[in-house]
Amino acid sequence: MRFLVDGYNVTRSDPATRESSLEVQREALVARLAARGCDLLGPGEITVVFDGVAGGGPEAGRGSVKVRYAHRPDSADDLIVRLAGGGDVTVVTSDTGLGGRVRALGANVVASATCHEAVQRRRRGKGRYPASTAGLPPGANQITAELKELWLKDGE
Repeated sequence: MRFLVDGYNVTRSDPATRESSLEVQREALVARLAARGCDLLGPGEITVVFDGVAGGGPEAGRGSVKVRYAHRPDSADDLIVRLAGGGDVTVVTSDTGLGGRVRALGANVVASATCHEAVQRRRRGKGRYPASTAGLPPGANQITAELKELWLKDGE
């Protein structure tokens, strides 16, 4: 799977980075994806695309995360559309216009919030702790329910 991340669309919608300078936004997103890209998006190649040439020149990155900058007159959206053609691609953006353009090419689209650290923390907190991760055999929850019924009569 290849992931194309609409850089500023993600950083400007992220409560943790939207008030920061563009340089800080870029650095924070790339660092987060380099450290936790697989947790946030899933396994695969990650390319973050930003408007304009800044800092790292036309291409830069950190670890397994590639960074691309759009060259004028093209925008980051135009570059993402070009990169999205062919293959198994997911575009991370909440830009409906860009989403429509890449869907027409067969790409998947996920919301920018997928890359927001705060959203991921909240998601992990929801739900129950799966019994299988604690080494319990299948049906362990049923056994527990039966024991509760047997031993804890009358709502004790």
